Amino acid sequence: MDKKQSRMRRAVATRRKISELRVHRLAVHRSNTHIYANIISPEGDRVLVSASTLEPEVRKELAAGSNVEAAAFIGKRVAEKAKAAGIEQVAFDRSGFRYHGRVKALADAAREAGLKF
Repeated sequence: MDKKQSRMRRAVATRRKISELRVHRLAVHRSNTHIYANIISPEGDRVLVSASTLEPEVRKELAAGSNVEAAAFIGKRVAEKAKAAGIEQVAFDRSGFRYHGRVKALADAAREAGLKF
């Protein structure tokens, strides 16, 4: 089993529980160069809000797209967009990544910006 298969195996239980709860899901994906955050509808069929370090407005403000500061910026940005869309509570889906470093920074920043999970 390679790294991606192991990560996806770890993500299955979380996604199954979130689908049972029928709530909005804040899904995080990180790569070596960027970090992405999407809020997905309870049905799982649509992305309602998204933010990533690939957006032109974000790239102007950040020096690098793959550090803790960039992750915190994306967490704050996705929380602001969610509040504007009327979403206040989500379930956090770390997509099998460990809850530390960039993933933790994104979650903490989203909480500080007013998103509840």
